[in-house]
Amino acid sequence: MEYIFSNEDIVKGSGYITSQCCGSTEIEIGTVYAAELGITLLSGIDRYTLEGAEIRVSFHLEVSDGVYEEVPMGIFEISEANRTIRCLEIKAYDYMLRFEKSFNGFETAGNTYAFLALCCKACNVELAHTQAEIEAMPNGSELLSVYTENDIETYRDVLFYVGQVLGGFFCINREGKLELCKYGNQPVMTISDRHRFSSSFSDFITRYTAISSTNIKTQVSEYYALEPDDGLTMNLGVNPLLQFGLEETRKALLENILTALSVICYVPFDSDTIGNPALDLGDVLVFSGGHADENQLTCVTGYQVKINGKHFLKCVGKNPRLAQAKSKNDKNISGLLNQIEAGKIGIHTFTNASKYTVNDTSVKIISIEFAAAEETHVQLP
Repeated sequence: MEYIFSNEDIVKGSGYITSQCCGSTEIEIGTVYAAELGITLLSGIDRYTLEGAEIRVSFHLEVSDGVYEEVPMGIFEISEANRTIRCLEIKAYDYMLRFEKSFNGFETAGNTYAFLALCCKACNVELAHTQAEIEAMPNGSELLSVYTENDIETYRDVLFYVGQVLGGFFCINREGKLELCKYGNQPVMTISDRHRFSSSFSDFITRYTAISSTNIKTQVSEYYALEPDDGLTMNLGVNPLLQFGLEETRKALLENILTALSVICYVPFDSDTIGNPALDLGDVLVFSGGHADENQLTCVTGYQVKINGKHFLKCVGKNPRLAQAKSKNDKNISGLLNQIEAGKIGIHTFTNASKYTVNDTSVKIISIEFAAAEETHVQLP
């Protein structure tokens, strides 16, 4: 069954679409955020007929007198529908929530496209890229394998780690397809002071000059940087897809990710604008007029479109001046030290009671026996 509604059916001030590709404080890669739609309709539609239903919203932009261009705003699946006497309140999310399915392919191996194809097939979401497009990306053709000891629970987690390897983030595009987006440095439009109601700009530029990733086997946080290393460090933590292979291979993978991050040179901001529904996450903008610096770039990392209202845009980012303070890399080391103090990691040194002369015949020098209350392992130098 199909229900058609128009702008006149929407309760004033109730409709919105929110989307983001980063958290609230800093730029991230590999993220898999779902977009949210909220809307209240003056309608007599039975709420029980909307279980599992889709809702498609379009914005009609007047390009000339009497000529309108239809801008699709996305495809959403209704998760909640509540009825009042005259109204129907709807909350819906895009197809990203379909990837919240348990993943058990812990011995899976393949390149990034193979992982994406696996996730999309299992969760019934179409991939927006061809195999050639993915494999042409840096790290796109590298053979990857899932490290056995990992925290992967769902296909959404798999997408997160694949996104890190490719140096981008995932979103569901306007056609309902899974799309990998990357940060860039080519502006798509300029927003002047005449087109915004309010705005706030940071006094620093967010940029990255280093990357770190923890090798779970060696318990070492590997660090690679550009010259000069005077920006922020992107910490990938423990990525199960970056655990196997030679040190040279891991270095090449991480340096490719760092190259993708090096284009980030954004001024964090937030602004209420008159709105442009064609803007997407990751679009690079220039602000001019007023207190804006038109010589600097910024990026859309989150937005909220109010139906018949303002368009809120924002770009998050940390201050590179804090790079000299305690970084995430330092916190990883501190975490290992805390584990030692808590007894999770034990280090024992043995000293011989007397000298041993080692010849061609094997000599027994030391014998060690230990018992553990939980699964563990021993490393000998």
